[in-house]
Amino acid sequence: MTRRAVALVSGSVQGVGYRWFVRGRAAAAGLAGSATNLPDGCVEVVLEGEDAAVEAVLVELQGAQAPGAVTRVDVRDEPVQGISGFTTA
Repeated sequence: MTRRAVALVSGSVQGVGYRWFVRGRAAAAGLAGSATNLPDGCVEVVLEGEDAAVEAVLVELQGAQAPGAVTRVDVRDEPVQGISGFTTA
């Protein structure tokens, strides 16, 4: 089953390589999506692909290897869009 999850990651997550960390984890899991810095200091992460792979990367967003200091991750599911590739902005 395919899933699209959007996670809003709060904490000290900009300027510490967090988006590149997410990109690497997503690529290793075969997921598409994006990691985008937001003006409020959060990072928005979009993950799309096989449900178990999306869930595994969501867990890693605040795992011990995540750079910076994640204080909160809010996740919502959205309709799958069939995207490909992974972007950082």
